[in-house]
Amino acid sequence: MIPVKKLPLNCPSCDSLLSVNRMLCKTCDTNVEGSYELPLLAQLNGEEQKFVISFLKSSGSIKEMASQMGMSYPTMRNMLDDLIEKVKNLENK
Repeated sequence: MIPVKKLPLNCPSCDSLLSVNRMLCKTCDTNVEGSYELPLLAQLNGEEQKFVISFLKSSGSIKEMASQMGMSYPTMRNMLDDLIEKVKNLENK
C-alpha cells in the first residue's frame, strides 16, 4: 500500500501558513498558477479535520461522538471549544 502524502500546512523554515500556488488537473494536464489561500477547513490539522467530519456524521451530537470515541462528554466539549477558538483565530487572520 502506497502511503498517502499529507499536505503541509506550515513552512518548515518559519512556521508561517503556506499558500497554494499551483494546481494540476490529472485528467487533461491543465495547470493553474497563482497565489491562493487554503480554505479554512484545509488549514486544520488532520486530527481536527477528523473531528469536524465526526461532528457532521453525528449530526452535531457531542454526546454521540463521545460515546463512539469512548470519551467523556466534558472532554469532547472541551475539544470542540478548542476547535471553535482555532477557527475563529484563523478567520481573523
